[in-house]
Amino acid sequence: MESYALLLGATLNAGTVLAIAALGLLINEKAGIVNLGAEGVMLCSAIAGFATVVHTGSDTLGFLAGMGAGALLAAVFGWLVIWLNTNQYATGLALSLFGVGFSAFAGISYVQAKLPERTQFAVPYLSDIPLLGSALFRQHPLVYGAMALTLALTWFLYRSRTGLVLRSVGESPESAHALGYPVRRIRLAAVVTGGALCGLAGAFISIAYTPLWVEGMVAGRGWIALALTTFATWRPARVLLGAYLFGGVTMLQFHLQGVGVNVPSQVLSMLPYLATIVVLALISRNPAWIRINMPASLGKPFHPGA
Repeated sequence: MESYALLLGATLNAGTVLAIAALGLLINEKAGIVNLGAEGVMLCSAIAGFATVVHTGSDTLGFLAGMGAGALLAAVFGWLVIWLNTNQYATGLALSLFGVGFSAFAGISYVQAKLPERTQFAVPYLSDIPLLGSALFRQHPLVYGAMALTLALTWFLYRSRTGLVLRSVGESPESAHALGYPVRRIRLAAVVTGGALCGLAGAFISIAYTPLWVEGMVAGRGWIALALTTFATWRPARVLLGAYLFGGVTMLQFHLQGVGVNVPSQVLSMLPYLATIVVLALISRNPAWIRINMPASLGKPFHPGA
């Protein structure tokens, strides 16, 4: 029973990385922008956050540095695709490749670095509950922050006027422009916000999830986060549930190894990516369902003078 409680706790921790990044990408896509550079953004933010904590000893500054790095890279991406009308998919792939190479170069001197000791987070009284207390109430604050972010984003998108404007920009930018809304600035704000959240997810990996720096440590989570937005049909609550699903699959490989299941480690390591492919294949069987939920202008450039 205790092993299942540990698996639950690890699932929440692993799912938080995917949830924060996917919610950021969801904001981008609600505005009509696809950012395939999430993997590179998360890697650059991971090294930015880790290096900041090494030099300052402050986790808070590390998370802010990660968010700043993510926002900066996203701003460059946004300027290219929104103002210069470069291809969103090609620009995103270029950003991803840049992030992989730059983070490897910048992180050379931090491979052996160690972060300072930090206190164990625990919710008073609740963390003392047998079994579930250690799994649910001794998590990093960002685990609960991801849940709060999901609720806040749901309210913002479907209950606020600003969220309605953002969704209208993603559905019909020409109509929003005709009504006097600054479509390009709204899209840039969405892209920068999404980049900051991807940066926070990247910093969470290197500071809290696995407190060290290793080249390529994001390990495809940026791509899984991109798939999550489609899996969740662009709904924040479904993004959170999907993140925990994929986080659970990721942690399942370690659980199976721990209980002595005789399966090659290579097969267990590919489980998260196999699950991503299977889920996307199942969703793609009904393209009409995707079209109904997908923002109409997703991936398409906006030309104000057209």
